Amino acid sequence: MAKVIIKLENDISTDDIYPGRFMATVLPSETPQFAFFDRTEFNAQLKAKAFPAGSIIVGGENFGCGSSREQACSTLKGHEVAVVARSISRIFLQNAINLGLQVVLCPGIEASEGDDLEITATQVLNRATGQAYDLVQLPAARKGIMDAGGLIPYTRARLMAKG
Repeated sequence: MAKVIIKLENDISTDDIYPGRFMATVLPSETPQFAFFDRTEFNAQLKAKAFPAGSIIVGGENFGCGSSREQACSTLKGHEVAVVARSISRIFLQNAINLGLQVVLCPGIEASEGDDLEITATQVLNRATGQAYDLVQLPAARKGIMDAGGLIPYTRARLMAKG
């Protein structure tokens, strides 16, 4: 079970997640400091490590729209958060899978900041409201890459298994 640390509206862009003015900083070890930089209170909480690993960002429709910058995913992965959203833009979703950012597509999700969510194989359960919401299953290969921590760890493990 994990706590919702922020509930966001629809159409959260990659520029909101990781502002373009910081594109000179691309190292995954450095990008987390700029997560949601223009949402100053939330950014300060992230930088202060106010949330435990596995905390959840809830998004509406079209989460991660905008540019294809993968830093929007790496900045969130650096804070070890997960994203549960009604829908996720195609490029953001693929970047999240490739980088191992935990994302869940849950078209009916209703949650507020502070709610405890439990993610099962088929549903997201909101313990605060008692409601359950079906999630959209990722194809097994894509889920395997995400669960392995991203494309590089996934590929490395597969190569090592082949000897």
